[in-house]
Formats: sequence, structure tokens, C-alpha cells
Amino acid sequence: MIFRRSILSDRQEAAVQKTLQNLRAQRRSRFRILACIDGTEESLVTVRFAARFSVQDSCDLIVLFVRPIDSGLQTGGLQVRLARENMLEAGIDLPGVRHLKRAVEILKEEGIDVSGWPKEAQRSEAWGDPAGDNKLEFRSPEGRVVVLKLKTAPDAANGILDQYELGPYNLIIMGQPSRWRGELLAFFDSGVVQTVTTMAPCSVLVARNSLDRRGFFICTDGSSRSMQAVRRSAVLASVTGEPITLFSAADSEAGRPAAEEAVANARALLKAMKIEVHDTRVAVGRAAEEIVEHGALYRVIVVTDEGRSRWQRMVRGSTATAVVRKARTSVLDVR
Repeated sequence: MIFRRSILSDRQEAAVQKTLQNLRAQRRSRFRILACIDGTEESLVTVRFAARFSVQDSCDLIVLFVRPIDSGLQTGGLQVRLARENMLEAGIDLPGVRHLKRAVEILKEEGIDVSGWPKEAQRSEAWGDPAGDNKLEFRSPEGRVVVLKLKTAPDAANGILDQYELGPYNLIIMGQPSRWRGELLAFFDSGVVQTVTTMAPCSVLVARNSLDRRGFFICTDGSSRSMQAVRRSAVLASVTGEPITLFSAADSEAGRPAAEEAVANARALLKAMKIEVHDTRVAVGRAAEEIVEHGALYRVIVVTDEGRSRWQRMVRGSTATAVVRKARTSVLDVR
């Protein structure tokens, strides 16, 4: 009897793993955006950015709110109710639920009205919390998916990174950081945005209030990694109708020809892709400072993540990280 149960358990586990593999393979064929909100009105700019990037039916949009374990759920009667119902369907007025509902209103303002789409509610156990994880999935007739996710986690950064593992995602969008520590101090303690930007496996957009501006300010240093970032960000800019400016910074006048060549090569790449470049610019000076200064008036600055470990960034620094920290507009850190 025990042997038969073991075989059955193994088969069930294999079936679950096969289902997950098929789901991940299906998701990889789509452009998936994870927009993170934290309960502040300012953080909802991530939803507006996500909506404006989701212009095709092949794009899926997931809005995520991470709440602490057991937050506000100590009442016994409420625990019993939540153990049986999905929080997003039960009409319970808790902070995370309110802000996810506000996100739906913003999506409608941006032209994505999910009110008439078929929906499915799901709830799963998480961290022994009575409410667990809750989500509402809306699916349009054309196959586009919008998900509201209320996730339970010890802290927001871990919740966001755990959610990536359930994805995967092409882009994570987060609001402006409230604090950003130097690399040495960040080794011991860093904020949510800094932690996710540093550790996320996919590209991260740190969104500031720059939607009233126009254009993608795409930076390149001529490396193959940078050229890949140029290609990928230019596709996003083109799809969303944003003009493209290519930029490169040289550390001295002697390096200007190399910077000009980097910009010329990037322009040639995009021409071959039939993507129009609005302007090209070159500057001399410290790369991060020049990018922050020249890119301030654009909607998005695009930088290439160097792929360095935290230790390597402590020793060598990181232009991408410095730009994300200091910029006065939104920054897309491409991986």
C-alpha cells in the first residue's frame, strides 16, 4: 500500500512539473510585464508605464502588491473567512486590495478596460498566512492577460523576486526609490528598489514622473552587451511610438572617436532593423554624470547592466547603477 502511494505521489509530482514547464514555455512566447505597487499613490505610475508598454495583444500585464505575513488579519472570524475566500473577490477592504482596485481604474484610464473580460480567481497557501496569495486573472478575447496579484512575503523585495520565479517576466517596473545606499552599505542593508534592481534576472524600469516627456535616450558603449540592449530597447520604443536618441560618452577627447563609432554602429544596427533614429549625441566626461545630465529631459534613459556581482560593483563601480540612483527621469536597466 505504501509502495502504491509512493508511485502515485511520484506521478503526481511529475504531472505538476510537466504542467509548470508547459506554462513557462507558453509564457516565454509573450512579453510579460510585472508592475509593482507599494500602497502609495506615487507608485501607481508603474501601472501607467506598464499600460503604455502593453500596446499589443502579445503583452501580458501583472500588477503586484506584496503584503507582510499576517498583516491586519489577527481576528479569528476574519481568518476563517479568508481561509475560504479569495481576498480580491470577497470585498474585503484591506490596503492591498484597495490599491489593486485603484490599479484597475488606472488601466481603464490608459485604455485597458478589463471589466468585460472573463476572469478567474485563485488562492494559494503562503507562509502559513490565513489569506495566503490571491490573484484575479482577466483574459481578453484576443488572449491578452491582466493579473492582479496580492502576494504574501516576509518583505517586499523577496516577494517581488519570488514572483519573478513564478513568471518569468521580461520587465519589472518599480517606483522611485525612497533611499539608495552606496555599494558597501548596500551589502548589509538596501531598500526594496535597490535590492530588486541589483538582483532581478530581467530588465528593470525604475519609473519616475516622466510620462509628460517624450523619447528613449538609449546609451551605448559599443560593446556587444550594449548593442543587445540597444536592439531590445529600440524595439520597445518603436512599438510604443517613442522617438529614439542614441548616446555615448567618452572619458576624454582621445576617446571621442570610439564613442562616435559606438553611436554609428548602433544606428546602423537599427537601420537594418528598419527602426528610425531621431537623433545621435556624443559627450565627453564621466559616463554616469553625462548620461544623467543629457538624458534628463527624456521619458526614459536606457542603460546596459554590466552583469557584475555585488562584490564587483563595490570594487569597480557600475555606470548603470549610478544612473538609476541619480537620474531625474525614469531609467530602464536592460539585462
